[in-house]
Amino acid sequence: MGVRACTRTPKFTGDRMAHPPPGRKRKGGSVGPANGLTWFFAKLRFCAMLATHTTAAAVPESAAPAPDLSLSWRHIVAPVQPFLRAVESRLSAQIAAFEPELEVYARYALSSQGKQLRPALVGLSAEAAGRLHDDHVTVAVIIEMVHLATLVHDDVMDAAAMRRRRPTLAARCGAATSVLVGDCLFAHALVLAASFPTPDVCRAVASATKIVCTGETIQTERPGRLGLSREEYFRILRMKTGELFALSCELGARLAGAGAEEQRALREYGMELGTAYQIYDDCVDLFGTESQAGKSLGTDLLGGKLTLPLLVAGERARGGRHAELERLLTPWHAENLPRLRELLEESDALTECRQVIHSFCRRAGEALQGLPPSAGRRALVAATDFLARQTDTLGTGDGS
Repeated sequence: MGVRACTRTPKFTGDRMAHPPPGRKRKGGSVGPANGLTWFFAKLRFCAMLATHTTAAAVPESAAPAPDLSLSWRHIVAPVQPFLRAVESRLSAQIAAFEPELEVYARYALSSQGKQLRPALVGLSAEAAGRLHDDHVTVAVIIEMVHLATLVHDDVMDAAAMRRRRPTLAARCGAATSVLVGDCLFAHALVLAASFPTPDVCRAVASATKIVCTGETIQTERPGRLGLSREEYFRILRMKTGELFALSCELGARLAGAGAEEQRALREYGMELGTAYQIYDDCVDLFGTESQAGKSLGTDLLGGKLTLPLLVAGERARGGRHAELERLLTPWHAENLPRLRELLEESDALTECRQVIHSFCRRAGEALQGLPPSAGRRALVAATDFLARQTDTLGTGDGS
C-alpha cells in the first residue's frame, strides 16, 4: 500500500521544518502547528501507520503486535523516508560545493550509493530515542561521506571492476584519482563534523574513521588465509564495518537527547547488526549473485581476504582437503571458483554462516529491549529480521 500522504517532502531548515511558523494562518483559515517538527512527525507516524496497516487508535502501542515491516527495505525505512530524502539532497549539495575538477569524480562515486543503511540507522535511532531534527541530517551526510570514501578505497585495493552495475571509479578513472577522491571525501566529512558547536561529534567521527581504516589494514596485512581465529575475524569485522553502524546509531540517539544507557544500547545494536551485515556481504561474494552483491563477485578472494565461509571450511577440512583449499586460494584464479564452492558445500559452510548471522541479528534485537516502544524501535528490530531473511536466500537464487 503506498504512503501517498508523504509525497511532498518538507525541507529541513534548522530546528524546524519549512512550514508556516507558529500561529500563521493556512489557506482555509486553520492555524499552523506550534512547531513544524511536531506537525511533521505527527504526519510521519500517520504514514507509518498506513504503511503497516496498523491502527494506533484501536490498539495501544504497548499492546500492539509488531507490524510486519520486514517485507522490504522500503517498508522498514518508511518512518524516516522524508529524512532520507533530505540527507540525499544535502549530500548532493555538499558534493556540488567541491571544486569542479573534483566534483565530477565525487559525484560518480556518489552514484554507487546503495540503500542508505547508515543514514537510515541515524534516523531510526533518533526516532527510537527521542526527536529527529536537522542536526541528524548533517550527521547522516557526514557518516555516508565517510562510507563512500571507504568504498572508493576498497575498490582500489580489491581491483573491483563493478559496483551497483556500473564500472567503479577506480576502473573508470584509475587508482591514483580514486585514492585522492576518497581522501577528499574523508577530509570534507571531518570539515562538516567540525561545524558542530561542540567537538564531540567531530571527535566521534574521527575516532570511528580511524578504527575503520585500522580494521581494513589489519585484514589486508594479515598473513595466512586460513590461519585466522574466529575471534580475530569478528574483531576485524567490528572495526571495518560494525563501527560505522554503531556510530550511526549512537549519534542518532545522542543528538535526539537520549541518556547514556539508551546511547549504549543503540550503539550495541549497531555494532551487532553491522557485524552481521559484513558476514552476509562476505557470504554473498561466494554464494550470491552480482544482483545481490551490487558489485563484482570474487573481489574478497582476489584481494586475499579471509571470510567466514573460508574460515569454516578450513576448520572442518581434514588431510588433503586443507591443502587443496590452500592451493585453490593462493594465488587466486577465477576458474578455481567451481571447485572452491564444492569444498564449501562439502563443509556445510553456508549453513554455519547463516547460523552465525542469525545469532548476531538476535543479539542486535536484544540490545533494544530496554527502549520504550516506538515506530523507530520496531523498524530497527525489523531490520534485523530483514537481514536474517536475506541471509536465508543465499545459495537459493531467490535473493535480490
